[in-house]
Amino acid sequence: MLYIGVDFGGTKIEAAALSADGTFLSRQREPNPGSYPAAIRLVSDLIARVETEAKTKAPELERVSATVGIGSPGSLSPRTGVMRNSNSTYLNGKPFRQDLETALGRPIRLANDANCLALSEAVDGAGAGAGSVFAIIVGTGCGGGLVVNGHLAEGANGIAGEWGHMPLPWPKPEEYPGPKCWCGLQGCLETWVSGTGFARDFAETTGRHLKGEDIIGAMRAGDRQAMAAFDRLLSRLGRSMATIVNILDPEVFVFGGGLSNVPEIYERLPGLIEPYVFSDGWQARLIAARWGDSSGVRGAAYLWREG
Repeated sequence: MLYIGVDFGGTKIEAAALSADGTFLSRQREPNPGSYPAAIRLVSDLIARVETEAKTKAPELERVSATVGIGSPGSLSPRTGVMRNSNSTYLNGKPFRQDLETALGRPIRLANDANCLALSEAVDGAGAGAGSVFAIIVGTGCGGGLVVNGHLAEGANGIAGEWGHMPLPWPKPEEYPGPKCWCGLQGCLETWVSGTGFARDFAETTGRHLKGEDIIGAMRAGDRQAMAAFDRLLSRLGRSMATIVNILDPEVFVFGGGLSNVPEIYERLPGLIEPYVFSDGWQARLIAARWGDSSGVRGAAYLWREG
């Protein structure tokens, strides 16, 4: 079997071809072109390139039909079949899956990119063997995905796991009502718990304009303003994760995105989550994605293992 996955990111689009045992046979990536027609062409081209390269490397697959899965920002509406909730806003309102199927001449499966990370990590990653895995992606934005007993839980309306667009829980007076979100609402978690939200909060509080990774570096160097900003970020993340615990109580939280590479979060978050959990005790594993930046494209390819 030959599985092809596409990770449709806001800044780059990556395609990969995997063998039946999950080995990478080919990987290609290009910048996101920023327009719908160009994106359809680029995704089609990337898929053709990785399929050709994979079959060149593994001639026994020459006559095998490759499956194609797409991990995208946002999701397909089960009612209309068009994209919604994507921060690559040019996808919204478009029949993305249908147009790709027409361009490729074959069926595809499509899921939210955070769902793809969750699936990859539940199948053979950091959450392998767990009954329930909730994936947290904190990068430019904030997303989530849920896998239960090895299968994606997408919900009746295809929006399960979209915790980035719930309001920040237990807000402090200075956190209410919160910044305006690109989705049209105010105070969404994504405006607080994301790389952009972290940088915005730091700039508004200190007047200093730094990227998220630079704030982390300053925090480690003992910068008091950066330390305070990181404390606020973890407090918001801990409160938000507590709501997931109270609703779903996952066995494992797997982290992707830039924040997953910050070891301090795994040390400190449990103590910030537990006070908000409605229980006499709470335990769960908090761990970085085993496959890192590869999880999204692997999970997209694995959509065809869902049955």
